[in-house]
Amino acid sequence: MQVIHHPLLSPAPGTRRELVSLHYGQAGGGQKAYIQASLHADELPGMLVAHHLRRLLGELDAAGQISGEIILVPMANPIGLSQFVMHGHQGRFELTTGENFNRHYPDQIDLVAKAVESDLGPDAATNVATLRRALKSAVLSSPVETELQSQRRTLLGLSCDADIVLDLHCDAQALMHLYTEVPCWPDCEPLARFLRSRVTLLAQDSGDNPFDEACSQVWWKWDQHFGGKFPIPQACLSVTVELRGMTDVTHELAAADAQHIIDFLRWRGLIAGDKLALPDAVGDARPLAGSMPIKSPTAGVLTFLKEVGAEVQAGEVLAQVIDPVTAEVTELKSPVDGLFFARDCVRFASAGMRIAKVAGREAMRTGKLLGA
Repeated sequence: MQVIHHPLLSPAPGTRRELVSLHYGQAGGGQKAYIQASLHADELPGMLVAHHLRRLLGELDAAGQISGEIILVPMANPIGLSQFVMHGHQGRFELTTGENFNRHYPDQIDLVAKAVESDLGPDAATNVATLRRALKSAVLSSPVETELQSQRRTLLGLSCDADIVLDLHCDAQALMHLYTEVPCWPDCEPLARFLRSRVTLLAQDSGDNPFDEACSQVWWKWDQHFGGKFPIPQACLSVTVELRGMTDVTHELAAADAQHIIDFLRWRGLIAGDKLALPDAVGDARPLAGSMPIKSPTAGVLTFLKEVGAEVQAGEVLAQVIDPVTAEVTELKSPVDGLFFARDCVRFASAGMRIAKVAGREAMRTGKLLGA
């Protein structure tokens, strides 16, 4: 294993943060997988999964069983990890700018397309290698002005040329679920089986360029850009893995999740050994545009009548919001038939607050599909 330290741009004298990446196997020797944990720094299940992955990958590397390269970033957001306000961890948004740490990754698609068009040809594998080299060069040479921008550049520089990218997150209270782009679904479906994901939410350019889409969308957008002139496959499977809820931080869960990721990497050929049989699917894929947020129109004490994992019908009451002064009770109902897969862990709802999500089977929303 090789450990590499990546200093970030210092925001002030006397302050210095860094990202640390762990490298297993041999770069250029085959496929490349990239795994990072807790880009939203207060979403901690991924860090514990990374702890277990580190041990497993170390053993496999020592035994010479890793084909290609696997990069693990066990803590992907040192900025957010240090943000505490009045004893509360604020790991989703940078306090300086208010920006979500998982949005606004730089777009190098047109720049790279113009730079390499004359080098592309009829061989898909050669085109992939050419585009990857140019993309990595463009990412690493892009200017940055802030610590946050330098963090984004570092993470994208480590991942943009990977065959597989896994971004480990969690929701507030939730089932295991995944996010990926529509062109990635054929390659993601086995991962969903190995991880026992209850639902995979599919979109194509969901808005604001989150990390996972910044890695995967370059391929289908290059294919569109060149209009079929050159064969350009979907060369990156990039997935946001939602490891249940924020308090699901146990060795039992993390060890199992880490082993399931290893099983998938072995199935994909990055780890030597016999492939395991694909597990039975316990979920399915649904449009992200069909994942309906449940909002509270009023403020009050929030109590849920349904648990995550319930299959619900349109009009079914999921929760109540109770005004402690007037005793008025507001019922919050599901707008669609679907899987009640996530809910907030806060139990006082403010007016307009998103308190839960139900995954329906039909696309119903347009525009930007991700929350804040």
